[in-house]
Amino acid sequence: MRASGPKARRCAAKHCPDYRPPGCFSYTIEVLATDVGEIVMQRFVPPITRRGVLLAGSAIVVAGAPADAQESHAGTIEAVRGDAYADGAKPRRALQLMAEVFIGDLVETAVNSALTMHLGKSTFVKLGALAKFRIDDFVIDAGGTFDLEQGPLLIDHSHDGTNDNLQVRSPFGLIAVRGTMFFAGPSNDVFGVFVAQGLVSVTGGGRTVTLRPGLGTNIANPGDVPTEPRRWGPGRITAALRSVV
Repeated sequence: MRASGPKARRCAAKHCPDYRPPGCFSYTIEVLATDVGEIVMQRFVPPITRRGVLLAGSAIVVAGAPADAQESHAGTIEAVRGDAYADGAKPRRALQLMAEVFIGDLVETAVNSALTMHLGKSTFVKLGALAKFRIDDFVIDAGGTFDLEQGPLLIDHSHDGTNDNLQVRSPFGLIAVRGTMFFAGPSNDVFGVFVAQGLVSVTGGGRTVTLRPGLGTNIANPGDVPTEPRRWGPGRITAALRSVV
């Protein structure tokens, strides 16, 4: 038995209705109903657009050497839908396609907005509507610290064998990540974490649970312990992913 979530095809012929310019993409979700269901999601490549709930105070930490937050380039905007802004050492500014983001920037999205950032060579960060995400400390391809203050988040971080552990801090808990793709944010009226690839440890209220691909956990309120890892249904997974596109 096999059920599929949203798919997008790409055709090289411009006259074809499925044609997408180079760089455009969509993710694919497949639920293979063996036991409860194994989630397999192909690695996402950020969609390119010309223009572009609540996760209170999350953060992402990638271990590495310190960098100058006021001067260091962290990455670029790969996609924008709606309105997004950055505020840091440079004055508050609107973010457009290919705009630079810097260590120390607080990146925000407006209502009905989303963006994708490409940080370093191996990390893509997707933010949904009403997100606040700070690049607190980041050394390209060696690690850093991110703070997600609110909004839905999807991270795709390629692990190249170096010791570049990734963590997400939040009033809800600490998410420690290694070479993975995961969602964190509002889901079913709680703070949810779901893993598509890799391993994630979620710590809250003095308790840690480990998530493998296809598993998720919930934290109802800041300070609560995370629930036991469970498989998310295809409807919940699809809703979580749609919240960041």
